[in-house]
Amino acid sequence: MKRLSILFLLAGAVGTAQVKKGKLIWEENFDGKALNESVWNYELGDGCPNVCGWGNNERQEYTKTNHRLENGHLIITAKKDGDTYTSTRVTTAGKKEFKYGYIEARAKLPTGQGIWPAFWMLGSNIKEVGWPMSGEIDILEYVGKEPHTVFTSLHTQDSHGETINSKKTKFPKIEEGFHTYGINWTASQIEFFVDGKSVYTFAPENKTVEVWPFNQPFYFIVNVAVGGNFGGPKVNDTIFPQEFIVDYIKVYSN
Repeated sequence: MKRLSILFLLAGAVGTAQVKKGKLIWEENFDGKALNESVWNYELGDGCPNVCGWGNNERQEYTKTNHRLENGHLIITAKKDGDTYTSTRVTTAGKKEFKYGYIEARAKLPTGQGIWPAFWMLGSNIKEVGWPMSGEIDILEYVGKEPHTVFTSLHTQDSHGETINSKKTKFPKIEEGFHTYGINWTASQIEFFVDGKSVYTFAPENKTVEVWPFNQPFYFIVNVAVGGNFGGPKVNDTIFPQEFIVDYIKVYSN
């Protein structure tokens, strides 16, 4: 999700390969009345002073109050409160981190100009080596300014500044109801899926650390941003509030 420059995106047809899931390793079904803080961390504020605008000139401030658990769903609500946009961003850093496997979330998207929901992962060594050396896996990104489109991307030191490891795929009804977004991640490649269909595969032959930081544990991030380099710059204030509804996150063996 983190972008410090303009994306270079490759468009193409949806693949026909169907995902194969192994044994279920972990799942989050968002049961109960509150997030389990032995699993989830809250990231709060506007990113300042270290990463103002969360590295992307985003407009929102993250709080602990822009989400709720209801009927087995995590519901993140992006709002405009006066002159301030608010939302929620949660991570599993240091608590639930995974290396390889088939990883999937089922979710319903918010919509409208300026909205930017995401389900993504960062390398567990980010505090030691920084971004993008840590690597980033964007399993789902959607921006309201470009409807009917799912973005799937990888960020590495090698592609820093021009995200060539990326794909955008058209889905005319992606805004309607729930859909699944996943990756099949092995030691040799990462393949992205939407509703069980392959949309993009990254399988470099030369796996230096700059090209392939994906041989370590990664943690999850779920959030809704507003505006920013990718989601904006224009925001339609009439769309708020908007809800990003996540049904589950599951991790399977390959």
